Amino acid sequence: MNELIIELTEISPREFFGQQNENIELLKKYFPKLKIVARGSKVKVYGDEDLLEEFDRRFKKMTAHFAKYNKLDENVIERILASNGQEDINTSQISTDVLLHGVSGRLIKAQTLNQQKIVDSSKQNDMVFAVGPAGTGKTYTGVALAVKALKEKQVKRIILTRPAVEAGENLGFLPGDLKEKLDPYMQPLYDALRDMIPPEKLALYIENGTIQIAPLAFMRGRTLDNAFVILDEAQNTTHAQMKMFLTRMGKNAKFVITGDPGQIDLPRRIISGLKEALLVLKNIEGIGIIYLDDKDVIRHRLVKKVIDAYKDIEHQN
Repeated sequence: MNELIIELTEISPREFFGQQNENIELLKKYFPKLKIVARGSKVKVYGDEDLLEEFDRRFKKMTAHFAKYNKLDENVIERILASNGQEDINTSQISTDVLLHGVSGRLIKAQTLNQQKIVDSSKQNDMVFAVGPAGTGKTYTGVALAVKALKEKQVKRIILTRPAVEAGENLGFLPGDLKEKLDPYMQPLYDALRDMIPPEKLALYIENGTIQIAPLAFMRGRTLDNAFVILDEAQNTTHAQMKMFLTRMGKNAKFVITGDPGQIDLPRRIISGLKEALLVLKNIEGIGIIYLDDKDVIRHRLVKKVIDAYKDIEHQN
């Protein structure tokens, strides 16, 4: 049996190993054929040479991430341990640049490699599609980019929109005026904004139209100049809606379109405008398309497992 000894020299073993060695327990789960012992500042690993090399490679990714960010949560570890390709686990490519300082000093920045790709693509392209499952931070990253652009006076307004497909014909039966009826469908956008802009300022921005949150139907006939525009839940657009939205782009505008092709709420036989756009626009210069996957999930660790479980069912149907 071969032995690998790793000594942690420039990082705190206690913090790196986690409470009650929880990070080491995760390693044991992903490498069940290896015997892993952590004591003091050393990690001793016993097993086949090929497995030891794989362990060493991924362990170095973990220590590099910890040295850079001074933290190592379960989601990061699982991304590193479960990824297949070199690019997937190259967390060093994630920028440490803070997009903006949010409410209560919260640091808003890309947390995964694909989120960083959204940030980078937005610098290069005026239109970016960010596509992937729930919990991957597509919308949140897009809103952060929009707020950053507004704060830096690159744009004069932020426009956030999504198709109110879920409302259907029942919208008229909900209590309140139109805004009150639509607000539940816009809630994820409000949630992201509340992390990034103090409540009083956010209320003022919404009141004076600096930030506009409206259903997609309200975009018809408008030309969106000097604006950062986000279309959320784009998988629920039809062909006509998507074409209408994309052709609203005016001078000095940035568009981010987010969606999850796996969660389409449209009636059967209606083609998703997002799916169609990804095919039609994939080779157009100035349009970036970033695909996120379950390795980018930054919600509770169970979200990724839920996504995986449903994948199995959907592949059978």
